[in-house]
Amino acid sequence: MPKRICHHCGQPLEIPESAIGENFNCPNCGKDILMPPAHVAQREKIKLTVLPPPVENYSASQLAQLARLIIANVQTVIVGKEPQVTLAIAGLFAEGHILFEDVPGVAKTMLSRAIAQSIGCTFKRIQCTPDLQPENVIGDFILDPTTGRPDFRFGPLFAQMVLVDEINRASPRTQAAMLEAMGEGMVSMDKVSYRLEKPFMVMATQNPIEQEGTFRLPEAQMDRFLLRLSLGYPDAAEEKKMCERIQTQHPIETIQAVSNAAEILKCQRSVREIRVPSAVCDYLVAVVRATREHPALKLGASPRGSLGLFHAAQALAAIQGTDSATIAHVKTVAEVVLAHRLLVRLEARKDYPDGGAVIREILAKQGE
Repeated sequence: MPKRICHHCGQPLEIPESAIGENFNCPNCGKDILMPPAHVAQREKIKLTVLPPPVENYSASQLAQLARLIIANVQTVIVGKEPQVTLAIAGLFAEGHILFEDVPGVAKTMLSRAIAQSIGCTFKRIQCTPDLQPENVIGDFILDPTTGRPDFRFGPLFAQMVLVDEINRASPRTQAAMLEAMGEGMVSMDKVSYRLEKPFMVMATQNPIEQEGTFRLPEAQMDRFLLRLSLGYPDAAEEKKMCERIQTQHPIETIQAVSNAAEILKCQRSVREIRVPSAVCDYLVAVVRATREHPALKLGASPRGSLGLFHAAQALAAIQGTDSATIAHVKTVAEVVLAHRLLVRLEARKDYPDGGAVIREILAKQGE
């Protein structure tokens, strides 16, 4: 007969083969060997409670201090242009994408690189050409010779800071490949969605003057950009200082990171805590709705424009060290947030050459 040890008394016992799996009382203690021991029967279930990690946000003064540090670091490369650099950092803190639109040679690409290197995030550059394909941007499946299975190779879009240089030179098909990444922070390929690492920001450049061989960005793509910035030419003193700085080597080669991805994510969370009073929100909504009723416009700003204006005002308030957005903050960012989302009627372009002229008129009327 099989020999066992009673788990109640610890004494050896023999169990007939016919009784295996049935109730069998130990001849020593008389307890049923199928019954669990007392210390097991009385054991309570362990309750596992998973608590979320504590979330600690920056205060408005801490946000302003870090923003000033980043802006000063970027200005070691970009001479002057403090308002544009400040707005670019506001776009970063507001989790938006930026379109730099200006003539060649005014440091659009250099500003993008300086921001990326200052915050210590992974950086990739995409040089757009008419023959650039979507798989060159987001990646493609390549057959692995060792396993014989398709292996997805990630494209340059899988970086935290992506510079898309001369975006209007890419074909519409390639431009559309970036829509999901810019809108949802993910990329879908062959029924599989890949989440992009945060913080994720696209900084695109385009030349508005030279249009030969280019493809105009569609309204859906323009609406994905939180800000459209223009740097313009430097003044004489700034241009002289720029020439003196670059005498031995370009400053972009020596710029060091003053922040990191974890701090930027913390800044982005903290910006959402900046208060927007009801009166300021009413003013913001009134400005956006006025674009939809303006007679010179074929297309007004979308609700995404309202949200962009809201978050950009929060970010600018944080950079300036205040814990509450004001109407002045909304006015400062209104043109760079809304102008590129508007379509001016052809017959009205004599009086309103672009969307910026319409926004300036609306702001003037709202202030009356």
